Amino acid sequence: MRIGILGTGDVGRALGHAFVSTGHEVRLGSREANNEKAAAWARQAGPRASAGTFPDAAKFGELVVVATLWGGTENALRLAGPDNLAGKVVIDATNPLNFPPNAPPELAVGHSDSGGERVQRWLPKARVVKAFNTVGHAHMFKPQFPGGPPDMFICGNDAAAKQTVTEILKDFGWPSVDIGGIEGARLLEPLCILWVGYGLRTGTWNHAFKLLRK
Repeated sequence: MRIGILGTGDVGRALGHAFVSTGHEVRLGSREANNEKAAAWARQAGPRASAGTFPDAAKFGELVVVATLWGGTENALRLAGPDNLAGKVVIDATNPLNFPPNAPPELAVGHSDSGGERVQRWLPKARVVKAFNTVGHAHMFKPQFPGGPPDMFICGNDAAAKQTVTEILKDFGWPSVDIGGIEGARLLEPLCILWVGYGLRTGTWNHAFKLLRK
């Protein structure tokens, strides 16, 4: 499958490597065509990897991942072109965070709305699935924990799109838990705050969530 990724940060590059490692072609998109971070990633990732602009990645991908910082997400999607994403599965890996000075991150959106719902509104013809927002980039591919693999919680309005993401997660070493429609992002995005808070308190970032069933 051809994968477009919007964003050249840690999350975008980590997921790019994961997709390349599982046999996909990946184009990493940024605002400028000559983004050196994206070009360096493509050189390191090998022949199935390439770099381009946001619209390049959006057009290239049969499936597209949004991995931008929240403050730039709406503009990135506008630059990528909603029509280029129409009908496609779009994985929203963002978290709507503010970073106040001398304080932990906080949610910029919550309770009655969510980042995931906004991404779906900004891309009305895309099939948005929230995923990869509750764990750090170092553990997004083949997570290894003493208690077994953690769970990835997902949500979205399109059942077929969620099945596609579930299969990708399986290839990446993740069991998945479908919590319903895209409004479920109102629950998943605060989990990021819990993940960050535990990390700040303990000074470690090697943790993830698991749903225990009986």
